[in-house]
Amino acid sequence: MSNRSEVCATQKTSVMSVSVNSLLEKKLEQRKALHRMRKRSVLYSPQGASVDMMSGLSEFGDLDNKTPTHCFNFCSNDYLGLANHPKLVEAFGKAAKTFGVGSGASHLVCGHSSEHHALEEELAEFTGRDRAVLFSTGYMANLGVMSALLEKNDAVFQDKLNHASLLDGGLHSPAKLYRYAHNDMNHLEQRLMKNEARLKLIASDGVFSMDGDIANVKTLAKISNKHNTLLMIDDAHGFGALGERGAGVLEAQALSQEDVPILMGTLGKAFGSFGAFVCGSELVVESIIQFARTYVYTTALPPAVAAASRAALMLVQEEPWRREHLRFLIKTFRQGAEALNLQLMPSDTAIQPLLVGKDQDALALSQVLMNKGFWVSAIRPPTVAEGTARLRFTFTANHSLHDIERLLDSLAQVRMKHSHWFES
Repeated sequence: MSNRSEVCATQKTSVMSVSVNSLLEKKLEQRKALHRMRKRSVLYSPQGASVDMMSGLSEFGDLDNKTPTHCFNFCSNDYLGLANHPKLVEAFGKAAKTFGVGSGASHLVCGHSSEHHALEEELAEFTGRDRAVLFSTGYMANLGVMSALLEKNDAVFQDKLNHASLLDGGLHSPAKLYRYAHNDMNHLEQRLMKNEARLKLIASDGVFSMDGDIANVKTLAKISNKHNTLLMIDDAHGFGALGERGAGVLEAQALSQEDVPILMGTLGKAFGSFGAFVCGSELVVESIIQFARTYVYTTALPPAVAAASRAALMLVQEEPWRREHLRFLIKTFRQGAEALNLQLMPSDTAIQPLLVGKDQDALALSQVLMNKGFWVSAIRPPTVAEGTARLRFTFTANHSLHDIERLLDSLAQVRMKHSHWFES
């Protein structure tokens, strides 16, 4: 009897496994058919204006007997070129010798080092906020803030083009999520006026990561004040790169803590390090520390990473030429693209999307540029809307004018040979 039971159990498990495998295979085949399979590239060098990399590997790609390609990197978020800066490397190494590698536990157990604490204090002072709290990633920060501050009878209102982490923060919070049309303040107000939630939160990207345009935070602040709501800005792509001192979108639009009570920023983009932070009033930040599950139950960043971020914060303030050079490169690229009649989307930031349209065309264009020595990512649905596949060019302070000119020359050559890719 026992043997028969074991045989039946084995057969049942086998049937279930086949069923699950078939389901997964079908999903992958569907994604392949839509030209939406994502493939990882492997880096063999630090982040920089040019890198050594191996492109197009599948999940099970074999690295043996292959030679990395040296190419110009136009898809990094290392906007100020700090990811491999000697001062960050030095700060990281020195702190690693003092604190070791791992933090050992969450911040609330025994993982909160003096490097973490100093970085939080320095970020609060730099942003003009009462207090800051570190998170391991921006994704966890966005989930943590909304789960900590919102309850079942509350509502969160988000721009339709917000980053996935902000949207997921709303979806996973107890509150009801409402979305308004991109940068459409009238639509937002209409939704607010019709809603009778106990507490309302407006959340928006500062710089929209796939379009590169900037939110009108000043108007969002006025609407928030008018309707007595909280306002949260995710400035992941603006912090460090925008503003006279590099304090981001809120500095550029002259907005205070009273205007925008919750500011989230990341340290892995313009700061060249890793992690994220949330700034706000003493009451808001303490509430996040006490109630954000993605903070309470997560191992703290390695202290050496916090030390590197502190070094980056100094460079952001001491070397404004990085932002000035970045603005010059962006302007040069946009002028050159306009001369070539390329359909760039409206953006004054380091994110410069070239609208293509079809997924397969965006992939093909990306590959042709790679063959010419330029690494530019093809962005396709579901990351962007159907029919809006694009190449997302990003620039860093480490790029030179010559790099931009070479890129434009290559785009001109490709346009002459494949004009249909540029007629979306």
